[in-house]
Amino acid sequence: MPGYATKTQRVAIAGVADLTIRSLLDREQFADPLGEAERLGISSAAWPIFGLLWPSGAQLAACLALRPVRAAERILEVGCGLALASLVGHRRGADITASDCHPLAEAFLRHNLALNHLAPMKYRQGLWSPVAPAVAQPGGHAVVSGRFDLIIGSDVLYERDSEGALAAFIGRHAQACAEVWIVDPDRGNRPAFNRRMAEQGFSLDQTRLDVPAATPMLTYKGRWMRFRRPSIAP
Repeated sequence: MPGYATKTQRVAIAGVADLTIRSLLDREQFADPLGEAERLGISSAAWPIFGLLWPSGAQLAACLALRPVRAAERILEVGCGLALASLVGHRRGADITASDCHPLAEAFLRHNLALNHLAPMKYRQGLWSPVAPAVAQPGGHAVVSGRFDLIIGSDVLYERDSEGALAAFIGRHAQACAEVWIVDPDRGNRPAFNRRMAEQGFSLDQTRLDVPAATPMLTYKGRWMRFRRPSIAP
């Protein structure tokens, strides 16, 4: 591809068939000739993050693989990157929408759908920064709208969010009775996010996802956080 190199590999997700995924070759890739990423606040160092395979993404996909597909349930993945969880849910028949802020995330999703012989699926631009409405203009990607029964994300707490923008974004798009799953590799921004979610009426249950392995590269340490908000009586 012009400006950046890619690779294609088979990715094993516990509980479901392997996926074939095109990803960026490494963390050194960068291409923003029209300045789209820069206008969205994505630096050259952060640019390749969306296009790499991350352990938390595989953990989230494995969690979703165990969830029964529920009729009429709408699912949103935030900060999807290569959208492993969305691909798993879509292949199992769930009504799932992938979302990310990166200008190339949708193109990579379309390519990986084709690699796995899957039908098209929904993608929306998901920006939770306070300046998002100013940069998400008509003519670009359609933006996230409406409310969802389940909102999921993996390793989305990597930046300090002093304004609580991510929790506020989730609150805008979660049904009154909703569930939120976040898989997090024990990042330091987690407690502040948990407090913001509690302010919106969500209770938290969490499970360790520590996976010991024979080699350090395959070891995973993190947690699956499940936030639930009961329905509000009229």
